[in-house]
Amino acid sequence: QVQLVESGGGLVQAGGSLRLSCAASGRTFSIATMAWFRQVPGQEREFVAAITWSGDSTSYADSVKGRFTISRDNVKNTVYLQMNSLKPEDTAVYYCAAAVVGVVVRDSRLYRYWGQGTQVTVSS
Repeated sequence: QVQLVESGGGLVQAGGSLRLSCAASGRTFSIATMAWFRQVPGQEREFVAAITWSGDSTSYADSVKGRFTISRDNVKNTVYLQMNSLKPEDTAVYYCAAAVVGVVVRDSRLYRYWGQGTQVTVSS
């Protein structure tokens, strides 16, 4: 099993920045790809960004490209999401996810492990 714990969410004004962290523990050797998703109540979970554990491949949703950056620290078993130029429409619960497949994928069904989520609220 793999446990994922997110942190770093909060309230920020539009145009501001936040950095989310996701610490992985347990059978981390089985992780091949990490990702961030987000969800607004009443809507489907939405892909945000993904990175292979080796760091050689990343993928971003068009809505965050150029504003968000995903990165990882293999020593700390932690993945980060640096969010800049935040907009009110970025408001959501952000979830960290881990997959055993070694390519960046956007389908949430391919991610086996999930964190509990962290709230990000961007005020206008």
